[in-house]
Amino acid sequence: MTQEILIVVDDPAAWPLQVPDAELVAARDYLTDIRYQGLRRAKIFNLCRSYRYQSLGYYVSLLAEARGHHPLPSVLTIQDLKLTSIIRLAGNELDELIQSTLRPLRSREFVLSLYFGHNLARRYERLGQQLFRLFQSPFLRACFVHSDRQGKWQLQNIEPLAASDIPEDHREFAVAMTRQYFQQSRPRRRRDRARFDLAILVNAAEAEPPSNPAALKRFLRAARQVGFAPELIGRDDYGRLGEFDALFLRETTSVNHHTYRFARRAAAKGLVVVDNPEAILKCTNKVFLAELLQSQGIAVPATLIVQRPRPQAILEKLGLPCILKKPDGSFSQGVMRIDRADELRGGLELLLAHSDLVIAQQYLPTPFDWRIGIFDRTPLYACRYHMAESHWQILRHDASGRLVDEGLADTLPVEEVPKAVVRTALRAANLIGDGLFGVDLKQVGNKVYVIEINDNPNIDAGIEDAVLQQDLYLRIMQGLMQRVEQRKGVRT
Repeated sequence: MTQEILIVVDDPAAWPLQVPDAELVAARDYLTDIRYQGLRRAKIFNLCRSYRYQSLGYYVSLLAEARGHHPLPSVLTIQDLKLTSIIRLAGNELDELIQSTLRPLRSREFVLSLYFGHNLARRYERLGQQLFRLFQSPFLRACFVHSDRQGKWQLQNIEPLAASDIPEDHREFAVAMTRQYFQQSRPRRRRDRARFDLAILVNAAEAEPPSNPAALKRFLRAARQVGFAPELIGRDDYGRLGEFDALFLRETTSVNHHTYRFARRAAAKGLVVVDNPEAILKCTNKVFLAELLQSQGIAVPATLIVQRPRPQAILEKLGLPCILKKPDGSFSQGVMRIDRADELRGGLELLLAHSDLVIAQQYLPTPFDWRIGIFDRTPLYACRYHMAESHWQILRHDASGRLVDEGLADTLPVEEVPKAVVRTALRAANLIGDGLFGVDLKQVGNKVYVIEINDNPNIDAGIEDAVLQQDLYLRIMQGLMQRVEQRKGVRT
């Protein structure tokens, strides 16, 4: 099934652009003509003069989403462009690029006009493309101001640029960039058997990714088996999320990070997302998990939530050695063991410099940690992660954070794991939802303690898939497909 491309404008007669394989449509016709209402697959380029609330341009994007079409800009982008908080986040993310690009300027204000992410001056190309990635709207105007107090440039505002407001000396360039965009963004063709499109978010440069390359190949194979047209995407594909029906995250997640923004935007667009933004929010903060697990009566090591570097209370309740944790640490980083009383204050001060709250926890020495992998409230795999040699953690990093050693791991059939371990893992994961989770537990005698719940857990070829092999990937993809079918109202 081919995808139709519609360029929607206020007045086609006044629009100078001809794009091969695309239909130029009046906004009022798109909104009212039954032919456009009935299109099954369409990509809508909304080039109306205005996207203000309840304008024609606003309704074009709104109804396009209601019809299952893929509008550019989306209603979410239109709303994001109005939110100061979102613009501030974008400025923070691009701060280094903004400073390096605008440093030569001597003025106190600067306005950057963008046409599908391009500006007439080549020196603004990288900045323009990054802004277009974050705010996918055909024509944009970004305003920057130089703060004397902070001594740097700040993104003050970014807004849609109406075609009628394009300066006369920019119009030829704007038309050329529009043609170029359409030539470069031909609709992806699904394979014959594919029913839906799946995006898998990865980061090839990540030092410790949640899935190794062999596992990613197995995910792709399983996705095709169940009827997806899968594609590995990266950080720069933020604006393409509307092309897909589901998003599967295989990059380490964090709230103050593009992975969370991908999940949030995909969920807002109606995609099936694993794992969803709510799960990321909950699982990546150990303070939340500690409070949640204790309030539900699930056993955890004795835990204190610490606001100030007061060692005595920790020594009295937890004793030594004890563990200090950053709320958002991952892969054994941001965690330290305190063996001596004179180390405790320094450790607390170090972590509290980055977070108003820190976790202090009882140290439970065990030769290995259990990891129970759960999807859709069903245990899929069970691993024993053994401690690195002569170390108290599974992973050992040097002072710079580089991984230098890791313990062995072995995988068991779930039915061979102590029932108390599996039962406790399920209770814990079910508090978060029905996504893909890895629950870490310690077993001391007959007592089972939950250490943490991980969204986006490791699934590496040769480790977590050692028992189920390809069936592990297939079960996850089948679960994703069932969710997409339910979301789309498809009968199986």
